[in-house]
Amino acid sequence: MAPLASAGPAAERSPDVLFGALRDALASEQRLLEELLAQMKRQRAAVAADDIQGIDDSTFGTHRILATLGQARQRRRQLNLLLGGSEDCTLADLEARWGDRVDERLRAARVRLRALAEQLSREVGVNRRLLREALHGSDQHIRTLVGAPAGPATYGGETRPDMPPPSAAPRGILMNRTV
Repeated sequence: MAPLASAGPAAERSPDVLFGALRDALASEQRLLEELLAQMKRQRAAVAADDIQGIDDSTFGTHRILATLGQARQRRRQLNLLLGGSEDCTLADLEARWGDRVDERLRAARVRLRALAEQLSREVGVNRRLLREALHGSDQHIRTLVGAPAGPATYGGETRPDMPPPSAAPRGILMNRTV
């Protein structure tokens, strides 16, 4: 992902070149999202197999891909600024602004990128749920092994056999006697 400035000043003025760079940026983001989807599946398989090293490897791989994705999105924001006047400009805004100059390949790349992002969001949700359940199961297993109570220890609602049960009547008044 070379910086756009390396294309030279003439390239920066040509919308066709910028749209080509935007297509490349979208294709790069698509590849990265596909890699993230594959990492999510590897992580899920590692959790199912109780493979701690696999979980660790998939987590490291995810962080690496997310860092690269951040760079790719920065590149796209630069292109958005040049084509749409704002880094936060959406691809739909670019289509509205440039009309027919936005070709079908760019529209298809936008649709594909959105579909991948939605799929990744669902996969992340599944993995979060799976990891939460795995942690809960491990916690219960450890509690059973060490003979700890099944639930977490809390302050509310517990009574000791040597203490009288709490009553509903007021137990006293707390006063600040400093003058």
